[in-house]
Amino acid sequence: MKDNKERLQKFLSECGVASRRKSEELISEGKVKVNGRIAGLGDKVDPKRDKVTVRGKRVIPVTQKVYIMLHKPRGFVTTMKDESDRKCVSDLVKDVGVKVFPVGRLDKNSEGLLLMTNDGEMANKLTHPSSHVNKTYRVTVKGNVEDSQLEALSNGSISLDGKNVLPCDVFVLERKPDRTVLCFIISEGRNRQIRRMCEEVKLEVLRLKRTEIAGVKLGMLPQGSWRNLNEREMKRIEGISKEKEV
Repeated sequence: MKDNKERLQKFLSECGVASRRKSEELISEGKVKVNGRIAGLGDKVDPKRDKVTVRGKRVIPVTQKVYIMLHKPRGFVTTMKDESDRKCVSDLVKDVGVKVFPVGRLDKNSEGLLLMTNDGEMANKLTHPSSHVNKTYRVTVKGNVEDSQLEALSNGSISLDGKNVLPCDVFVLERKPDRTVLCFIISEGRNRQIRRMCEEVKLEVLRLKRTEIAGVKLGMLPQGSWRNLNEREMKRIEGISKEKEV
């Protein structure tokens, strides 16, 4: 007889509750129940038979998957709900029609391209540490940037949290008397990575904007606005996803 059960975190991810890793956190925190019983990591469920709830609300399988890009402004946190009552990106996508969550993060003081979806499996594949998806940033720093600083930023010699960052592309886009605009193309997503890398070489970040993820470009989308990914963009995302099966 065929076993129709699947891991609980995978089920939650596929239902658009959150990414697989975030779903594991919800389970560990005791916020998920299966048939009225508090669930544990490693539990499996039958989507057709078992009743799954998160914070008391029943989880309904997703029938329509949605993929959008948002131009996140500065001042918004990349969460769906904030206990400190800060402005959240969820406030900007209330009219999408379905609940979507962020794919990865952008700092509160950073801006630019943020992908959002209710497809947890896709989000997991794009953000998994092994994915190494390229992301492009336009970074304005104070003052002039020396060649030695550019070399240190790009050659993988900077250590964060006891581990060196991966080599990346960093080059100058524009020089002004009081500031320099840099382009960063990185393939990992550590917490506040670019800001911390700049701190390590004594550069002060004035503005940080993400402009591209995996070949999907922000373009001229206005701040605070969102739109659905087009067919060409979806092919890029799906292609990356298939390459990075985990």
